[in-house]
Amino acid sequence: MKWSLQELKNFYRKPLEFDEYVDASELKSLDKEIRDIPPVHVSGHADVTQQRATFYLNIQGEMTLPCANTLADVHFPFSIKTTEIFLLDPSYTVPVDEENLHTVEGHFLDLMPYIQEQILLEKPIKVVAGADAPDKKAPPEGEGWQVVTEEDRKNRIDPRLADLAKFFDKDKS
Repeated sequence: MKWSLQELKNFYRKPLEFDEYVDASELKSLDKEIRDIPPVHVSGHADVTQQRATFYLNIQGEMTLPCANTLADVHFPFSIKTTEIFLLDPSYTVPVDEENLHTVEGHFLDLMPYIQEQILLEKPIKVVAGADAPDKKAPPEGEGWQVVTEEDRKNRIDPRLADLAKFFDKDKS
């Protein structure tokens, strides 16, 4: 989803339509709660003038997030419609009421950062697995943690007190 400014000027007063799947897996490193995100379907069109390019985007996909109660995987589908406006001419004066206005840095217009931003904004704060979810049970362990039963907890000796237990063993012998 990247065009050079020269390429965009070829679409002046002509339709620029796109319909493709893009890799948004970089979002997993930006937000640790996103466990998986398969390729995202981005479609739409752009209106290009001498001063600016207006992109009308439809972003659809699904991300895997942890359940707030059990940490089980929850598939969260999303569908986003947004409009992003890019200034192609740096000398163009910006109307005050324009909200989604971006300047193009360099010689290329890359939509991926704006697509990723919209997906991150769509991510819910908390998601809960439904009652009919097949993997509603919590996973037994994760990064830096594991599920401990009550019996395991009682039988375990606190490592800070392990040397103290040896002290009492010396008295018995």
